[in-house]
Amino acid sequence: MICDICGQEGANIRHVTRSYGKKTNLLIIENVPVISCPHCRDSYLTADTLHEIERIKLHRKSFAKKRPIPVAAFRHISTKHQDGLSG
Repeated sequence: MICDICGQEGANIRHVTRSYGKKTNLLIIENVPVISCPHCRDSYLTADTLHEIERIKLHRKSFAKKRPIPVAAFRHISTKHQDGLSG
């Protein structure tokens, strides 16, 4: 597959989970296709994928299944104290 960003051959499709919204408006969409390029290291969504995400968000009640999920918050780590890393 040719990368739309750098034009080189070798881009591939990864499937990821994306979250949209917060708290009671949180929507998690699984299996979202993301184009990833090993050459320019960029990742992007196609227009068709973006349209489908918007359609899912618009009709979330008919697409989404309620599932309880654990949620963890990432604690900020100071880069000054990481072993061997400068920040």
